[in-house]
Amino acid sequence: MLKTAQNPSVSSELVALAHRLADESAKVISKYFRSGFHIEDKKDQSPVTIADKEAEQAIRAILAQERPHDGIHGEEFGSDRGKSGYLWVLDPIDGTKSFATGRPIFGTLIALVHNGEAIIGLLNQPISGERWIGVRGQGTTFNGKPCRTRKCPDISRANVSTTGPDLFAWDDYTKLYGFLKDHTGFTLYGGDCYSYGTLASGWLDGVCEGHMKLHDYAALIPIVEEAGGIITDWQGRPLPLEPSFDNRAVIASGDKPLHDALKKLLSSK
Repeated sequence: MLKTAQNPSVSSELVALAHRLADESAKVISKYFRSGFHIEDKKDQSPVTIADKEAEQAIRAILAQERPHDGIHGEEFGSDRGKSGYLWVLDPIDGTKSFATGRPIFGTLIALVHNGEAIIGLLNQPISGERWIGVRGQGTTFNGKPCRTRKCPDISRANVSTTGPDLFAWDDYTKLYGFLKDHTGFTLYGGDCYSYGTLASGWLDGVCEGHMKLHDYAALIPIVEEAGGIITDWQGRPLPLEPSFDNRAVIASGDKPLHDALKKLLSSK
């Protein structure tokens, strides 16, 4: 687990700003949803749309006015370290494939990192109007009401989500598919960041992913942890919060016994 003592209480002003960033990006995304926009391929072959780019630009414009000395790390426009010691980590549309095919299970991810710790994490689904926000030391809320993960008595009864096979090296994926299929209650596919919101609300027991980048997971850390869950890499190590670190395999669960069981399962030969 990450240490929390090094950061003071998170101010209401920073929390309000995170909500404002989500509100403004939602206006852009909602305008383009199911509108027949063009889809491009980035260098890593992942898709990107005009909505991804304009949503991140909208967030960056507000931060340039309100927090000009903070750093920004965004999926679409890279990193600026800033001078304040605060770093905003942005994924304007996590789940672009779902967005591009009209499925409302994508989300906007906004994180604030300070002193090496994610102190705010926000997941916004602009079409359904669902929002999770985890604030360090203050808990996680879903649409303004406190939410908690649930305990899972046994891995054989766990409902676990993973986005898809293309996020894993082949050996990892065949292991993951077989192990989850044989040892858990059932496995869900798809969902991207949305699965972590349902985990935080106690509707899902675990999530296992591969090759996630900083902008994919930074916001999820306080959302899951402040709801009572655990999120680490497959070895149980804290997820790094520096832009230079990428491609981490992630396990999130509602409680420690399930996390330990999933970790053991995925590390076995």
